[in-house]
Amino acid sequence: MKEVRFFYVPNASSVCELPDEEAQHAVRVLRMEMGDEMMLMDGEGTFYRAIVTEATKKRCLYRIEETLPQMRQWQPQLHLAMAPTKNMDRTEWFAEKATEIGFDELTFLKCRWSERTVIKTERVEKILVSAMKQSHKAWKPMLNEMVDFKTFLQDIEEKEKASGKELQKFICHCYDEEELGTKVALKDAVKSGEDVLVLVGPEGDFSIDEVKLAESKGFQSVTLGKSRLRTETAALVAVHIMNLINQ
Repeated sequence: MKEVRFFYVPNASSVCELPDEEAQHAVRVLRMEMGDEMMLMDGEGTFYRAIVTEATKKRCLYRIEETLPQMRQWQPQLHLAMAPTKNMDRTEWFAEKATEIGFDELTFLKCRWSERTVIKTERVEKILVSAMKQSHKAWKPMLNEMVDFKTFLQDIEEKEKASGKELQKFICHCYDEEELGTKVALKDAVKSGEDVLVLVGPEGDFSIDEVKLAESKGFQSVTLGKSRLRTETAALVAVHIMNLINQ
């Protein structure tokens, strides 16, 4: 019995052909043929059981046999905003693992002490799609372009005013109580069932001014534990905490 393969087709219900890259993978790598079964995912909460109706060197056509709406594993929106690492491999590793665990949105921040101020999101987008398929997630995380830290805070503030709804907002940093006051553990601060946004800084941490600015915008300072974590590890821990509390 062949393993059922998953393919990402954003508009799966309105077309009958795999996108070029997915088609080449299906036909050239997986050697799929007419009559083979596959599972399509639109990234917006629905799977489709489909049958290959034609497979050529460059094309793979299908017929949908069954539409399978999926239940969300968590209800609120889980948003992680982080400063990407200097070594891009580590940021890409985070994106893959965070998608496997589960979250909804990823934003890259340009901070005062960021070692990487430019990022190409095309490759990260492909990693999100690959991880979504591998872990059979029905929703693809939204990926945002890099944005300046202050601009991001302003954008969040404007969105809250427009919606009339405040997010749970947290900023993770390594400053001690003498420098910036008391911090609580993120695991104790996050409330289940409410939209949540967590900020993780660069390898040199947020600046004190950035933390104070965030706090003035309603962000709560939190800790991820006693260990000092690398940026990508801290971001993954934050995603895991958000996910577990909202399962």
